Amino acid sequence: MDGAMILEWVIKSIFLILVMTGGFAYVTLYERKVLARIQVRIGPNRAGPFGVLQPVADGIKLIFKEELVPAKADKLIFTLAPVLTVIPALIITAVVPWGTEVTLFGRTIKLYLADINIAVLYLMAVTSISIYGIALAGWSSNNKYATLGGLRATAQMISYELALGFAMIVPVMMAGSMSLVDIVESQKPVWFVFVQPLAFLIYFIAALAEINRSPFDMPEAEQELTAGYHTEYSGMKFALFFMAEYIKMIAISMIGSSLFLGGYRGPFVDQLPALGPLYLFIKVAIVLFVIIWIRATLPRIRYDRLMQFGWKVLFPLALLNVFVTGVVLILVGG
Repeated sequence: MDGAMILEWVIKSIFLILVMTGGFAYVTLYERKVLARIQVRIGPNRAGPFGVLQPVADGIKLIFKEELVPAKADKLIFTLAPVLTVIPALIITAVVPWGTEVTLFGRTIKLYLADINIAVLYLMAVTSISIYGIALAGWSSNNKYATLGGLRATAQMISYELALGFAMIVPVMMAGSMSLVDIVESQKPVWFVFVQPLAFLIYFIAALAEINRSPFDMPEAEQELTAGYHTEYSGMKFALFFMAEYIKMIAISMIGSSLFLGGYRGPFVDQLPALGPLYLFIKVAIVLFVIIWIRATLPRIRYDRLMQFGWKVLFPLALLNVFVTGVVLILVGG
């Protein structure tokens, strides 16, 4: 392993972290603008031209906001919980390719941080870690509302994680590989969303529940147990939970685009590999738009019905889809 390769990995890692953190800031602006248009409003337009500096103003406000820690909270875990939530969101996209490869300064650079043969397993493992942050945030606050909110969020994420996992297995079965690069390349003739629309729908619904987005944002709903697991958080600690949610929105859009929407693949990408990141960006922006659109349109469902839907509808449907896909692949392959 030469020094140039290590430097390349370091630069890619820094670039990815900057893209995700910067993306988080401007996805909040994107959401507020889209929601405003849907609700026939203007949205942020004061800070900077067309409101583009609004995320910067929000960040400065949160940095200088007073941080309060409950007197009887477990201070160490209370402080670590937001970190445990945001770090998995930042590292999950390490295996997501945003292109093939380009030649720069006489050196061939692959447009992804890592291509491992267990990438999908890595995604499932890393997404599970953030559950600990949410559960510990509720428990360490020493507040009954926060504890119940943390338990609700944990139960919801564990329940929908099963359906999410089975939905992600389908592209793996069709590509014959867990590598996201191989899965994207397998969609060269046709995207998997056209072959497996049910798997994509299950993935999308379960992913919304995983990141606690509407209509599955019961643990954080204002009328449900105050503000849920982060009731006692303020200042930058609250900002980390906020950051984790929006970074996970970007992450599930990138992963869903790679698994079902062809990832970086598009017209002329083989001739011009630099188009790959652009195609992935467009697909992610469209998926994010649908997520925001759903928030503006659908009401929340009751918590018990949310859990019933996960266990009695989505999970059996995802399991059945995996079984049918396996049978069809065996018959076609045989």
